Amino acid sequence: MKNNRRDFIKLTGMAGLGISGAGMIESCSSGTEGKKEPSLDQLSKEMEKSHVQRFNMSGYAAPKIETVGVGIIGLGNRGPGHMKNLSRIEGVEIKALCDIQPEKAERAKKMLEGSGHNPIIYTGNEDEWKKLCEQEDIDLVIIVSPWYMHAKMAVYAMEHGKHAASEVALAASLEECWQVVETAERTRKHCMMMANYCYNSFELMILNMARQGFFGDIVHGEGGYIANKIRNNFSKDKYWDMWWLKQYANRKGNIYPIHGFEIICQMMDINRGDKLGHLVAVESEDFIMGKKAKELAAGDDFYKEFADKDFRGNINTSLIKTSKGRTIVVQHDASTYRPYTLKHEIYGMEASVQGYPRPSRIYKREGGYVSPEEYKSLEEKYKPNILKKKSLFGQESGSEFGSDLLMMWRLIDCLHNGLPLDMDVYDGVSMSSVLPLSEWSVNNGSHPIEIPDFTAGAWETNKRNMDINLEKGGNTRLKLG
Repeated sequence: MKNNRRDFIKLTGMAGLGISGAGMIESCSSGTEGKKEPSLDQLSKEMEKSHVQRFNMSGYAAPKIETVGVGIIGLGNRGPGHMKNLSRIEGVEIKALCDIQPEKAERAKKMLEGSGHNPIIYTGNEDEWKKLCEQEDIDLVIIVSPWYMHAKMAVYAMEHGKHAASEVALAASLEECWQVVETAERTRKHCMMMANYCYNSFELMILNMARQGFFGDIVHGEGGYIANKIRNNFSKDKYWDMWWLKQYANRKGNIYPIHGFEIICQMMDINRGDKLGHLVAVESEDFIMGKKAKELAAGDDFYKEFADKDFRGNINTSLIKTSKGRTIVVQHDASTYRPYTLKHEIYGMEASVQGYPRPSRIYKREGGYVSPEEYKSLEEKYKPNILKKKSLFGQESGSEFGSDLLMMWRLIDCLHNGLPLDMDVYDGVSMSSVLPLSEWSVNNGSHPIEIPDFTAGAWETNKRNMDINLEKGGNTRLKLG
């Protein structure tokens, strides 16, 4: 059992575990009515105990790929942007596009006219994405579908010899987290969660400051994704199949735990000298979403299926303690009328930073808040080489060079040069695991639950792999014009 996670999952009947977040799970496979299975915290420990690391993917450098053949799954909101960015990078061929809605796939292909890319289109059937993953001339699958589909698509892509890069979150359940890890280790294919906020200028600057000791020992961080999404979530055409609203109507917990969190993990060297330890989640009641659904249903039958749903609370706050004793607050709020913020508060023994509200502020133990002039000088002093490259590309092209393009450029640059990716599979599943774990904690009276060690102990010796100073690679070019 220790050498085959799939047999373990089959044996314990854990397929899909973590989707409901229920405290106790009724047995469906034993034939004994009313029999109780262990709760998620117990099964999580069993899953972790059963895992034997086949191969350490941290620091892994796959063979170089001179021209990266790319397939993109999902062409709704963010997919076309990723496609456009990839078309600007030399040494990339967009080989295939997939979306269940034919008009979106066709519209995306039309955007590539005159670019030299002529991708095959897969559309009209919910399993067409599998054909894309099976296409032989594809090296990298970009996954931009709803997040509850990410893990199965990443696993299928790796099983068919492709590297995978997924939008956030990488997985929706603990079972999926372990499946992704097991598959990456067995196939030795990269699986990266595209946490694009790590490539913002401010985040790259403070990461460099942390690595050079500016903050001293970091003891606490606060991050969150706080952005009012009520209009988007209730829109009939913003998200395919109303999938985001259905998540709010059927799950508790922090269902989008990445943005605001990823840079804290980078600064604390999570999975590289420290690891996420345990979590406690507290969630408010819903004062807004259910009321909105009822109001809309009163005048439009389209919304009647949502009128009596038990929507997740408006604000989820998850508190994490790391193995080294540091603490992290991760918050999600997409339904109140607070101003947009990722928080980005980092507290060290020598200095701290508050990312929001803008302008960001830095506070030093000796001297208090730095002046605007000193802040500007710190920006220049701690500007990593990857930001200098970003500035250079922007000057050469005369166009905007955002975090999405920088992230995609660096992903391709690593594949071109046979380098470890900036974020590996363990980063993706560690952060994503907050989703099912916070749900379980909320559903169980904010009981604490341990966060699995997906690295199987390798976190104690793993080296940093987000090369913000481009010590290797950095030679991939952009197409100008």
